[in-house]
Amino acid sequence: MNTPAVKHTPMMQQYLKIKAEHPDQLVFYRMGDFYELFYDDAKKASRLLDISLTARGKSGGEPIPMAGIPYHSADGYIAKIVRAGESVAICEQVGDPATSKGPVDRKVMRIVTPGTLSDEALLDERSDSLLIAINTDLQHYGIAIVDISTGRFSLMQISGEEALLGELERLKPAEILFNDGHDIASIIDGNRGLRPQAPWNFEIETAERLLCQQFQTKDLTGFGCEHLPVALGAAGCLLQYAKETQRTSLPHIRRLLLEQRDDSVILDAATRKNLEIDINLGGGKENTLASVIDQTATPMGSRMLRRWLNRPLRCRNTLTSRQTAIQWLISDYRYENIAPPIKQIGDIERVLARVALRSARPRDLERLKLALEILPLLQQELVDASSALIAQLAETASVFPELSELLSLAVIENPPVVIRDGGVIAPGYDAELDELRGLSENAGDYLVQLETRERERTGIATLKVGYNRVHGYFIEIGKAQNGDIPAEYVRRQTLKNAERYITPELKQFEDKALSAKSRALSREKMLYEQLVETLAEQLAPLQDSASALAEIDVLSNLAERADRLDYVAPTLTDHPQIDIAQGRHPVVEDVLDDPFVANNLNLSADRQMLIITGPNMGGKSTYMRQAALITLLAHIGSYVPARSATIGLVDRIFTRMGSSDDLAGGRSTFMVEMTETANILHNATERSLVLMDEVGRGTSTFDGLSLAWSAAEYLANEVKALTLFATHYFELTVLPELCQNVFNVHLTAMEHQDHIIFMHEVQEGPASQSYGLQVAQLAGVPGHVIGRARQKLIQLEEDAGHGEQRRLPPPVQDDLFFAPKPHPALKQLQELDPDSLTPRQALDLLYLLKKEAERQ
Repeated sequence: MNTPAVKHTPMMQQYLKIKAEHPDQLVFYRMGDFYELFYDDAKKASRLLDISLTARGKSGGEPIPMAGIPYHSADGYIAKIVRAGESVAICEQVGDPATSKGPVDRKVMRIVTPGTLSDEALLDERSDSLLIAINTDLQHYGIAIVDISTGRFSLMQISGEEALLGELERLKPAEILFNDGHDIASIIDGNRGLRPQAPWNFEIETAERLLCQQFQTKDLTGFGCEHLPVALGAAGCLLQYAKETQRTSLPHIRRLLLEQRDDSVILDAATRKNLEIDINLGGGKENTLASVIDQTATPMGSRMLRRWLNRPLRCRNTLTSRQTAIQWLISDYRYENIAPPIKQIGDIERVLARVALRSARPRDLERLKLALEILPLLQQELVDASSALIAQLAETASVFPELSELLSLAVIENPPVVIRDGGVIAPGYDAELDELRGLSENAGDYLVQLETRERERTGIATLKVGYNRVHGYFIEIGKAQNGDIPAEYVRRQTLKNAERYITPELKQFEDKALSAKSRALSREKMLYEQLVETLAEQLAPLQDSASALAEIDVLSNLAERADRLDYVAPTLTDHPQIDIAQGRHPVVEDVLDDPFVANNLNLSADRQMLIITGPNMGGKSTYMRQAALITLLAHIGSYVPARSATIGLVDRIFTRMGSSDDLAGGRSTFMVEMTETANILHNATERSLVLMDEVGRGTSTFDGLSLAWSAAEYLANEVKALTLFATHYFELTVLPELCQNVFNVHLTAMEHQDHIIFMHEVQEGPASQSYGLQVAQLAGVPGHVIGRARQKLIQLEEDAGHGEQRRLPPPVQDDLFFAPKPHPALKQLQELDPDSLTPRQALDLLYLLKKEAERQ
């Protein structure tokens, strides 16, 4: 590879020159019917694709490692390479082999990277494929986001690493460009598809010029982002990279959307993971909120719904308009009539992007043709909608009769996958194409007629008319009849037992017939390109229509889910409040065979924190998460799983749940727990919903108890957030006596013959015990271990009863946390009125108190 270029063959010199321009991509070098890879590219491709590594002779005195794939099946190989995080430069032959002197001219026509995919075969149809760029001025982070497969382009400017990591968890980008001039890599390390970019690619002047050119505007005032230089720098870098990889203009990127964090409910990275919105804790997609809620008819609707779930809104007007739309769709079961036509429309959002990129395939046009035919039927279902939102969307999802008629005339039903071999344009669409096709298709009839006519004219019964790819058309006559050859027959080829001839008539037909097929294919490709250009001229209204159809699909889906799953419309209020009657966890309810035990939740300004106690496996985590998921669903305009619900608009949802470490980052489980706790304490407000589960369990008992107490006290007294605080530290249940806005609730359970039965019901007051040994027994811990644990528990309780002061915290904490609880028998005696008892009642009470004392 390091051999001077002059020692290589002309073809390898051409390859090396192209490879030098694309050092970071695998170069797919077109040679005939194959894409070939050489040197290190070949070795890497052989490993990634599990294909044979061979050699192509020698160049510069050294064997050339080579690997190749058929060009007609390249999509699958490219997809595998891109999924591995690599990029591919597609190098095509652009010269004519017949006229080229030396190697055929070649040129990189497209660069395929993880974040710039548009081909259907390379994309997950129900997930966005995002390319993002990150810029910083050390005070702010600017993030620009583009989806090449749809044309959505947005930007935002935020502060703080926590905000950056939260956005990355929301976006899940396939590829990240970042300013190599600042130390961003250490923050975003661990994300896939990281691509450092030179600082000058983020220059604000260049960015503004490129963006104004893209949107054909004088300035960026209309987009409301002119005051965000860091984000604009990211957007400029992103646009440059997208154009470079696509090697074409990007007409489907028509507007720039400014995303404001204050417009949405902020979810940090930990919260997104804990709530399992569309990815579960194991990294899969099953048993997530999206898996239950998403029954959309189209992939573009599914992607929009996931964007809604990952960015819930705080705009009350938007949310109530969605609720009204869902209510209209549920009434008279209108959603049932809307879903079938929308399903036939399919994913025209991505089809239109390929039209814009001039990479649309014949079956893309067939899908678009079907969609345009279905639109009038869908419009009939939406006519006179009482929902203003539905009426607006119906108007935007316009009909396109002229385009529909054009595609119906131009494209055959069930066209081939690619235009390469023709057969896409329908008969009758173009007279010249029909004539050329006729010449090619009627060649067989003409040859049969010619053979019959020549046999009769010459009297040679063995005369045959044939064709082969090397010599073209010919008349073949056995050597035994050579004396009877007409004078106009010109010898073309001599065989062992026959001679082949050509006549002026056959030569004229040959010229016409052989050129007819290639001319017909050329004509068809030209007509196809014209068709795509005509569609591209209507790109803007078609894209607006696709977006409206996706939203109709989402709303129809939410109506269907609400009706089938017995969800209700929540009342939205501006007051800090969450009041849920008989709430249910949407995912747990979906997977349970038994009926889900619904529970109430009441949080308000006077009841801001609930201390939740109860046994492990008792349902504390489910109860907390269902509160967050119901709140989240309310903030996308959806109905919610409850009998009734009043939800105050929240600014953030926080969760500190579960235990995990960050070994790569050098953080223990407890360090991760404390980092998440610190984030909550710093950023939560009185309008936030906070879920905290088992804070302090990762360290020693007294340290953990102290931290849990102080965190809960700070949230209750200082932050005043709506908080669900689950704990096994029973000492925290005295907080309601010290803070008037804190209350105890517990999950119920009961014992039966040393076994535990979980009731999953939430009741007021603290739990009476933790049932830890019973849960351990249920988990399969060996019996002798459980038995030994019971003995140790009795010993520890006795030690605590005798007051081993050396184990207790300092005196101030001693009174706060470990004041001994009064004995139940003593408590009953204190409350007793002896004068009111009959002799029989006094005797019964005596036996009861003795039994109570023995139990303790």
